Amino acid sequence: MPAPDCVFCAIVAGATPAHIVLDRPETLAFLDQRPVFPGHVLVIPKTHYETLADLPTKAIPNLFEAVQDLSRAVQAAAKADGTFVANNNTVSKSVPHLHVHVVPRKRKDGLRGFFWPRQKYAGDDEMDQIAAEIRTALDP
Repeated sequence: MPAPDCVFCAIVAGATPAHIVLDRPETLAFLDQRPVFPGHVLVIPKTHYETLADLPTKAIPNLFEAVQDLSRAVQAAAKADGTFVANNNTVSKSVPHLHVHVVPRKRKDGLRGFFWPRQKYAGDDEMDQIAAEIRTALDP
């Protein structure tokens, strides 16, 4: 069901224009209006879900098949060396509709690693603890 005032739902409905690059029964992909680099694409489920955690398990294959296909297509079209694929669930997310970024990458393009600075763990004990917490959260 479309969410009121969701720009991505309006794009799916055809009420808001977008540069569509892929249109499948359950997924849609279009150029990001403010790309990191030209060719930056957003891949969305046509049904409104706010986060990846909200997406039903049965819908994952359709979404990520489209992401995989677009990672190849964007790389070829942009004559890039590869792609960066990312999902931002909530923090700094400008549109509350699940979307996966497919960004073309070229060597020495100026983008350093991830979009945020990296840090180090305090040591193996901290890594062991966090790994255990994640495993516990996976299997409550």
